[in-house]
Amino acid sequence: MSRPRWLVVGGGIGGLSAALALARAGQQVHLLERTAAFREIGAGLQIGANATRAMHRLGILDAVEEVAVHPDRGVMMDAVDGTVLTALTLGRPYRDRYGYPYLVMHRSDLLDILLAACQNSDLISLENGKHVIAVASRSSGGTVTCADGSSYEADVIVGADGIRSTVRQLIDRGEPIASGYVAYRGTMPVTEVAHINPGDVVIWIGPDMHLVQYPVRRGELYNQVAVFHSYRWEHGEQDWGTPEELDERFALACDPVRQAVALVGRDQRSPIFERDPLPTWRHGRAVLIGDAAHPMLQYLGQGACQAMEDALVLAERAAAAGPAAADPAALDKALLGFEEARLPRTTRCQLTARPWGRLWHTTDPLLSALRNRLMRARAYDDYSDVDWLYAEQAV
Repeated sequence: MSRPRWLVVGGGIGGLSAALALARAGQQVHLLERTAAFREIGAGLQIGANATRAMHRLGILDAVEEVAVHPDRGVMMDAVDGTVLTALTLGRPYRDRYGYPYLVMHRSDLLDILLAACQNSDLISLENGKHVIAVASRSSGGTVTCADGSSYEADVIVGADGIRSTVRQLIDRGEPIASGYVAYRGTMPVTEVAHINPGDVVIWIGPDMHLVQYPVRRGELYNQVAVFHSYRWEHGEQDWGTPEELDERFALACDPVRQAVALVGRDQRSPIFERDPLPTWRHGRAVLIGDAAHPMLQYLGQGACQAMEDALVLAERAAAAGPAAADPAALDKALLGFEEARLPRTTRCQLTARPWGRLWHTTDPLLSALRNRLMRARAYDDYSDVDWLYAEQAV
């Protein structure tokens, strides 16, 4: 195999987005995926205008809109008393303001669309069953070694290998931080779920727990995610975040929430981890993107969205660098420019998600009363608090 300019480690949404963006910028890319087949863990995915804007530039938005759902509103509910706290209009006013829609979809549908686009590119080669276990980065390029003994060289190594990234170990050997929260998730036919509004993304918030609900796959399936803080984890117990604890935590919720949680499958238990923001994502000719660079808590719905933004900005900087032979230093400048453009924004997302989650889950009666009063006072078409997230970003 000829040495590619870009070697992407990881074939999830971030890695495939990076490969596609780089190829559309005229770059040769080889991608290594650990598993035997490309697949996504999880079910639903919320996609704000910043990400649908990225999809448009990647050339996949039309395909995405064929299988996604266009919600009318994002509604926040009190999980205990069942009342509406606030909502955000996600229909035409949202699209008029930001230029692109808000969508919800199945994660595997997005992965399939990205994979098909990559497979159709002559500049992208994909390889499965390649578990990268070691990475070396030099001033002139990098090398990865796989568990099967194979090795690959490239001008640049892109670490898109998730929160437990091997590439990240060049920069940070720390472990992910356990949040103490656990998610149980799954989808089911909409006909099996009672009391739903197919036009809404619904988030029920309460003491140490929340439930997210919305339709996916053209409205045929209903996605539900039940999240709670484990007191057993807090007490240092080994067996924490169990289905029994899930039922215990949601026992104080109102009837619609308890009924919905009863339908959530118990086989997809996902402890929630994050990491602190890094001061740099670069080491020689290796660079991180997506969850390898900036894993964040889920409260802004920005994990995959920020990974797609990373992919586009990386490709823009790569295209500006020109051929490697013309100016080898230009590639290093491109990686630095990518980091300077992206790191402040993703750090803001990481740090904003933390207190937002604490506000959802507060057990303080005074704080929850103040939170609810402020939420109920806001207009549904007030976008002032989210403009920084969804509006066009100057790079």
